[in-house]
Amino acid sequence: MLKGRLGLDSAKVPHADRSGLLYLARGALTARDGTLAFLQGAPTDADALGPGDYAIPLQAVSMILLGPGSTVSHDALRLLAHARTALAAVGEDGVRMYTAPPLIPDRSGLARVQARLWADDEMRIMIARRMYAMRLGEILPHKELDVLRGIEGARMKESYRLLARSIGIDWNGRHYQRDSPTAADLPNQALNHASSAVEAAAAIAVAATATIPQLGFIHEDAGQSFVLDIADLYRVTVTIPCAFKAAKQCSLRHGGNIERVTRRLTGDTLGRDQVIPDMIDRIKKLIGGSA
Repeated sequence: MLKGRLGLDSAKVPHADRSGLLYLARGALTARDGTLAFLQGAPTDADALGPGDYAIPLQAVSMILLGPGSTVSHDALRLLAHARTALAAVGEDGVRMYTAPPLIPDRSGLARVQARLWADDEMRIMIARRMYAMRLGEILPHKELDVLRGIEGARMKESYRLLARSIGIDWNGRHYQRDSPTAADLPNQALNHASSAVEAAAAIAVAATATIPQLGFIHEDAGQSFVLDIADLYRVTVTIPCAFKAAKQCSLRHGGNIERVTRRLTGDTLGRDQVIPDMIDRIKKLIGGSA
């Protein structure tokens, strides 16, 4: 389709044979001799690459995450589109997701299975129960979604309390005013920022698996319902601990930007614990394992 001066006649590598995600920041992504090149500028401690001119294995990855301080050329976008390699503009360490063209995978299997599971009431509840089992550590016998939500809500209140005590912060319950988010106390503000960061990571995982973000199994109305489903799997292990640690740091320093501190802590956790690859694996198990 895109033949010519960029040399785009080579066969595409199936996504099953690719490595996954590649994070690039503070550089220029361009096309050179029919493949991608990345000119890395002055990196920070968070960047894996040192200064230099790197050849990018275009068809060896499924998705490139382009971080702050980067540019991409039109020819590079053409190469990515032809190779069916997605490009997402993300925040530092993937704690924001600004845009991503469709992945256009070589197979539609996961999306078709997801749609079939979502459309079947019994199968939909089955997937929801699996998600709650991942979060709560046990399979609940209940089959009504409202009952499952109520049990999960009670468990979450206890998780907030226990994590606040273990980290050493005061916790007076979850409070959030959408029209005045900074009116909340530091732990609640940090929870908002950590939640946004983990949701961005989940959006990357959903895009990488080419599943359908609108078709959630627990969340229903939001356009990113499935993204919220996946993000919630990490609420106790990532979101709350990062938020409470950030709140404690800012309170001990008697100041500091709570959003910046929270995003930094959450980003470090996402990278260190390989959270996005784990999200991808869980999506495949939840959806693919039910085929």
